[in-house]
Amino acid sequence: MGIYIGEKTKEISFPLGGIGAGCIGLAGDGRLIDWEIFNRPNKNSNNGFTHFAIKAEDGQKVIDSRILQGHLQPPYTGSGKKWRGFGHGVNRTTMSGLPKFENVEFIGEFPIANINLSDNNFPGLIKLTAFNPFIPLNDKDSSIPASFFDIEVKNVTDKQLNYTINFAMSNPLKGININKYKNADGLHIMDMSGEYQEKDYNYGNASIATDAHDVNYQEYWFRGKWFDNLEIYWREFTSFGSYNNRTYDKNEKVETDNLTENDVCMISATISINPGETKKVKYILSWYFPNCYNYWDAFKNEPEYKDTNKNYWKNYYSTIFENSTDVATYCFKNWEKLYRDTLTFKKALFESTLPVEVIDALSANISILKSPTCLRLENGEFYGWEGCHEDTGSCEGSCTHVWNYAYALPFLFPNLERSMRDLNYKYNQKENGEMCFRLRLPLGREISDFRACADGQFGDVIKVYREWKISGDTDWLISNWKAVKKSIEYAWEPTNYDKWDPEKSGVLTGRQHHTLDMELFGPNSWLTGFYLAALKAGAEMAEVLGEQDTADEYRAIFNRGKKWVDNNLFNGEYYHQQIDLKDKEILNKYVTDKDNSSIDSYWNKESNEIKYQIGEGCIIDQVIAQWHSNIIGLGEIFDPKNTKKTLQSLYKYNFKPTMVNFYNPCRVYCLDKEGGIVICDWPEDKYKPIVPIPYAEETMNGFEYQAAIHMIQEGMISEGLEIVKAVRDRYDGYKRNPWNEFECGSNYARSMASYGLLLTLSGFKFDMVNKTIGFNPVINQDNFKCFWAIGNAWGTFTSNNETVQLTVLYGELDIKTLQLLFIKDKIKTVKNNEEVINYEFKEGIINFNEAISIKQNSKLIIYRK
Repeated sequence: MGIYIGEKTKEISFPLGGIGAGCIGLAGDGRLIDWEIFNRPNKNSNNGFTHFAIKAEDGQKVIDSRILQGHLQPPYTGSGKKWRGFGHGVNRTTMSGLPKFENVEFIGEFPIANINLSDNNFPGLIKLTAFNPFIPLNDKDSSIPASFFDIEVKNVTDKQLNYTINFAMSNPLKGININKYKNADGLHIMDMSGEYQEKDYNYGNASIATDAHDVNYQEYWFRGKWFDNLEIYWREFTSFGSYNNRTYDKNEKVETDNLTENDVCMISATISINPGETKKVKYILSWYFPNCYNYWDAFKNEPEYKDTNKNYWKNYYSTIFENSTDVATYCFKNWEKLYRDTLTFKKALFESTLPVEVIDALSANISILKSPTCLRLENGEFYGWEGCHEDTGSCEGSCTHVWNYAYALPFLFPNLERSMRDLNYKYNQKENGEMCFRLRLPLGREISDFRACADGQFGDVIKVYREWKISGDTDWLISNWKAVKKSIEYAWEPTNYDKWDPEKSGVLTGRQHHTLDMELFGPNSWLTGFYLAALKAGAEMAEVLGEQDTADEYRAIFNRGKKWVDNNLFNGEYYHQQIDLKDKEILNKYVTDKDNSSIDSYWNKESNEIKYQIGEGCIIDQVIAQWHSNIIGLGEIFDPKNTKKTLQSLYKYNFKPTMVNFYNPCRVYCLDKEGGIVICDWPEDKYKPIVPIPYAEETMNGFEYQAAIHMIQEGMISEGLEIVKAVRDRYDGYKRNPWNEFECGSNYARSMASYGLLLTLSGFKFDMVNKTIGFNPVINQDNFKCFWAIGNAWGTFTSNNETVQLTVLYGELDIKTLQLLFIKDKIKTVKNNEEVINYEFKEGIINFNEAISIKQNSKLIIYRK
């Protein structure tokens, strides 16, 4: 797990950046690619000539010099446009024409990557460690706009050698480039800037810095025509000894041509290493592009936002740092702590007894938080795209139905997840309770007039319940409760033009928009399940807040709906949609003088049939509400026997171990001998609509994880793990990037459903309102270890036949009850950091006489024998 060599390094781009701060990709061969530091995606980009290089000298001559990269993998025909384009070979700015290392091993255990390089012609072994701080609960230090590089060199010869490690970088700003070296606080810093004004969207700067002692630098590579810059650079760097600085006045005219990229600068650090000894050089690459704007919206109906100061906001990191130098200085000042905390998290996650494919899925997809899919607004609030297109976000607005699946953020950075609820209820709700499922930027714009989304609207209610239970913060719940109630009651609100549930039946019978981008007409367990879970969560929240009448009403509606769904939608194998596809009158109910979309979009004249429906199909999300409920402790939504049978049917009908003979007219995310679970399938004895629900034949990672995790929850452990492995086998480094699960775009948020694997396999339960957590591992109970995070703390949980240990590695955990349902016998003693604790134990539940606090670097130990 995590080790990639040879062709398996081909597609790797390991994100190095902060939450909402942008990132740079570390390629499998050591290149720095995908420069996504400008508050937007920038896939397949190459900041030309940027690279690390090394030379070894014996005091008299240069022994060997090469760039810290492996060999570029095919194709070599070229890509792009004109002189660097297709048919012109490999782009020379990748540095691929220079000597490289023969042997490359990429070890990726997010959030830390290591590249080991060696070559028979080079007298040393190189280990490059790269990271950006990823410290659960510490969102500030996890949002730094920088990449950290620690380059370790081992002298494998029998004599002392001098090694010079060089970091060269092109100024990333357009227009006039200004590169300036300075020494600040003992750091050697090369600043790169331009001539943009502070409020210009393109304004910004970047820096490379080192704390090494013996340093050489060059503010500008040679400017010239043809291939002059690289020619002279390599001559200067590979010569014995140091090189001279070069500088240009910004107004100086130098003859160049279009083969020359932006100005390149560099800093070199020289270290003397004895035989067999190892030494390191540290570098920071920091950036600062503070100004954000909505670049994706034409503002046709809001001209006041077009090309005005209203379409402007600053990103979060600009409220903490003044420029890229400030960033680099902070990074070096706090390097040891930032790395130590990041490494502690990484070890806690990877030193686990969970299956390899589970750790792979968990670690790979938390990297989405460090991709341009995520933004942080000026006050620190979190905003997410669905994913990333090549140079724009994919599907705006913290889309509620997509982010329904994303379980990593609420546990790892719960305050950021709560901010999504706060923004949504403040800016996205109409007076009648209808909610837009996409938050529009800049904040304060008019709410979109597109219809509400059933799974998104009710999913947010479920998530409010979850955030309340994770935080234990009832005051926060109170602050959003009025809006939450309105969003639930929109189901029967008279102005609900989609007529979701006007009779308060507990069943959605109207027109229901959903995450597969169209609408369902008529009852189905998938979307009604969200409604039922929202009602049940709403009832519990209302009761705690003293609104018993509201709680009673919600429960009554829930009970009616649950009974009807179980009795009327389950066909003996799974839940289906109740609809007469030939009945055009179903659509006519939604036709108005201003809106004929129900007919235009859904009636197939040729077959006289309603389009884009499930009908008798077996759809992947039909019991997703129970999946959510199992994780957050909400209880039963569907009949347990029906749920188990449904999941067995999903495995039977929807899981395809191989796609060799499977027909897929949709987007192709899984093909040939790859396996996956498709969105919807119809058994041979069931009718498939002429035009079925969109994406029916696709495999989409987040949906697959949801189904797999739910199977594990219901005891289908081997089946669930088989699906997880099938997904991750598709992202093997050769076919696809292991750190970029995509759907409608790269770094797709829905894939963070994979975090649910940790919660489910550990049997993690939580209710911080009542200071309760619990574990009940479903595998390896005799020798189990995993990471956990909740509320204000995170750490590890271990169990064996002699002890159970709850270790706090960060923060502080206050609990009154610890559920360990897998312990059937008595326990002997409980100690909190060596202090014996008084408790009561019954049926696997430990109730402490008083709430206890487990502090950082302490552990609670339960002695079983």
